[in-house]
Amino acid sequence: MNGEVSACLGATDIIRLGGAELEGFVAQAVKGAEGLEEKAKALFLAVRDGIIYDPFVPSFSPENYYPENIIKAGRGYCVMKAVLLCTALRKAGIPARLGFADLRIHTTTKEMREMLGCDIFAWHGFTEVFLDGEWRKATPSFHADLCRKRNISPLVFDAKSHSIFPPLDLSGKSFASYIRYIGSFTDLPLDLIMKGWRKVYTDERVDMWMDVFRAGANPPSP
Repeated sequence: MNGEVSACLGATDIIRLGGAELEGFVAQAVKGAEGLEEKAKALFLAVRDGIIYDPFVPSFSPENYYPENIIKAGRGYCVMKAVLLCTALRKAGIPARLGFADLRIHTTTKEMREMLGCDIFAWHGFTEVFLDGEWRKATPSFHADLCRKRNISPLVFDAKSHSIFPPLDLSGKSFASYIRYIGSFTDLPLDLIMKGWRKVYTDERVDMWMDVFRAGANPPSP
């Protein structure tokens, strides 16, 4: 295992490997799973369905992304779920890192379109898992019920191929387009994410989001 891969096994400022919450989450998820591939698949499902996808959560400070806080909240948006999966994989001894891309969801809900001002999800987050000498993308963003609600099959990770959003939904209509692959990171690049959001969504809109959450306003449902 080279240094680049080894670096994807340790703790970072955000990817914190200690704590009872993470210990219990990982232990429960991998119970009965044998081998790294089976553990990776089990952890993917635990994050996909154990953490409800919710884009209307505070997401501007490092504490929002601490794995233990995500587990306690039981909900989070794509980057939070990617962070938790990355952390859980490392805890289980599987190299993992964070991947980012700009993504267009063609069937974005009215609430999301109003929030974003467009149908582009800038700095969409997923997890990259190192198995059998290769990096494979794993996207735990949407829980299974939400996938069915959005007319796509629940995303699965088979540990042998990439798990990403499909271009078409089950009716054959356009669903997702990956506009730009941004890169891979061993830790959460929150400053870069914020800069990316401001570039795509404007300073005014991002500042408005921050004011809404500081005021404790109730956001819409995803």
